[in-house]
Amino acid sequence: MESDYHKQKLISKLKAEGYIKSKNIELAFQKISRENFIKKKDLYSAYSDNPLDIGYGQTISAPHMVAIMCEVLNLKKGQKILEIGSGSGYHAAIISKIIGNKGKVFSVERIPALVDFAKKNIINSEINNVEIIQGDGSLGLPKYAPYDRIYVTCASPNIPISLIKQLKDPGRIIIPVGNIFCTLKSLEKINGREIITNLGNCAFVPMIGKNGY
Repeated sequence: MESDYHKQKLISKLKAEGYIKSKNIELAFQKISRENFIKKKDLYSAYSDNPLDIGYGQTISAPHMVAIMCEVLNLKKGQKILEIGSGSGYHAAIISKIIGNKGKVFSVERIPALVDFAKKNIINSEINNVEIIQGDGSLGLPKYAPYDRIYVTCASPNIPISLIKQLKDPGRIIIPVGNIFCTLKSLEKINGREIITNLGNCAFVPMIGKNGY
């Protein structure tokens, strides 16, 4: 199939450029079809390494950014993950394959139409370990806390205290901090200490909510 050819070409590109380093992440990219998480009008761009519009002022992240975040998160089988900003469900789908059937992704999305879109895409992809929930992601999701890993797919003014409190010790948060053009940051919680690392520049839509913009 033509889409499989373009998927393999993208994966080879991400490996060659150093974005995909781990075999488990490569396999996850193999298992998930990006064309199932975008608008039909953009099918020709499904395997371009670019963000794509999914409506409501939101985007599906570029594959290289998904790969960067997955690598830094250092995901393990069976972990409980919190995603802030479901979008179309693509990033959660990739992570669902890395953490396996005994792991779980809880994903919070504020826009009702995108909640429905992401749920439909997850179901159509036969994924059973991702739950999409409507809410204010800037507050996290206390109901299922604490989480092994938390990652944020929108630009925040800072690292919300609410997310830090919902993170296990040890655990890690990946979050873009800034307004659209921002810095990707890692916060690692170890033995009660918080270690923050800057991972480089990035661009994300702004976080909207009580602890956002």
